[in-house]
Parts: sequence; structure tokens; C-alpha cells
Amino acid sequence: MRTPPAVEALGDVLRPLGWVTDLFVAGSAATGDHREGVSDLDLVALTDRPLDRHHLSVVVAIHRDLDARAASGANLGCTYVAASTLSDVPARHPTWTHGELVERPLSGIVRAELVRQGFAVLGRPPQEVLPRMSDDEVRRAALAELSGYWATAARHPWWWLDPSFADLSLTSMARGRHTLATGELITKTAAIDRVHAPAGLRADLHARRDGRAVQSPRLRTAWIAWRDARHTTTGARRRRPPK
Repeated sequence: MRTPPAVEALGDVLRPLGWVTDLFVAGSAATGDHREGVSDLDLVALTDRPLDRHHLSVVVAIHRDLDARAASGANLGCTYVAASTLSDVPARHPTWTHGELVERPLSGIVRAELVRQGFAVLGRPPQEVLPRMSDDEVRRAALAELSGYWATAARHPWWWLDPSFADLSLTSMARGRHTLATGELITKTAAIDRVHAPAGLRADLHARRDGRAVQSPRLRTAWIAWRDARHTTTGARRRRPPK
């Protein structure tokens, strides 16, 4: 599988620092579903210590430089996880995403992506670092996403007026339902055929996934996507977690 140049560039910059021990690739770049100019690049870096203000300033400088040059337009994001906190699932970690540094947990779904599909650009394979996850553990991770972030989002229907968010919601709901049913992960492209929407909207989703400038009716798409999210998250909240 070809590693995107922006990912290689980040590995080349992090390798000589000394405090980044591993760099893992998750998401579409790990499954072969990456679409240049459309997909984000989702990475996880392990560090041998918690990052202080100096380390964080280095991270910001690195990513700003990459975003302006080698990773321009690549939507490169990376979560920096201290090895000592890796087993603490709710812990929040410095994360570079969409041009800013925020704090986010390393979610159960990202952990599942890493142990089932991920690969290393630097250091050990993620399968040697993270414990394997059973199908029921992956189901619990999907349930947490649907009953957590997405259930909260569903209380803000105006968010779906953003066409990109509406698209993300439709594919995320389809992926979540599939994972709850099977314990398996599914790519965004494969999920489009499982989206709860009219055939024409699914065709538009495929076109946008392929990088074509196709627009769908904004208000109608927002309504369909929000209604789908509300129904899916309500069902998830009522579902009994796998043992």
C-alpha cells in the first residue's frame, strides 16, 4: 500500500526528535480508501513522555510548516499520545487537526482501526503496542461514538446545514450501524451504499467521494442527514452494550 507523501514527510520530521517513538496510520490511508484532496489523513504518534509547552510549540511549528508545504491540501491530522497514558481510554491528548492544536481522546474506533488495519511509518507496528479488540469491543466503541458525540450533535440540527457535515453524518451513521451489527469496520466508500437516503443522494455522495464537484439540495440533504442521525443515535442509546 502506497504511503501518502504527506505522511512520509511527517515521519521524516518526527524521527530525529528523539521523543517520538512510533507513528501510526489509521483511517482511509490504512484501508486503501484514501482519496487525495477529499480524505483526511489520520495519524497517531506515541511519545516517550507527556508533552510540555516546549514540545507542544515544536509540534505546532512542524505542522504549520507541513501544512504550508509538503502537506498542503492533505488535511493531515495527528494525535500525540504519551506512552504512559495509552491505556487510559478517556484521556485527552494534543491533536493537530484542521490547522489548530486541540485536545481529544484516542477513541475506541481509532484504536480498532489501528489494531485491525493500521500500519507504522515509524517504530513498531500498532498491533504490537495496542491490545487486540474483539468484535464485541469494537461494537462497544461504535456504540460510544453514536451515543456520545453524535447523540450530542443531534441536539444541534443546524449543524447539518454545513454540507460537509451532512455528508460525514450520513456515512458515519451507516458505518456505525454496520459495526454494531457485525463487529467489523467498514470504509466510507463502502458505507455510502448503506446510507439511509434516496438513491440520488447516494450517487451524489459517491461523486463527491471521487472528488467531483457535485452539489445536493442543501436543506433537503440537511433534513435527511439529521433525521438519520437522530434515529440512529436514539436506537444506539436504547441498545444494550455487548458484554
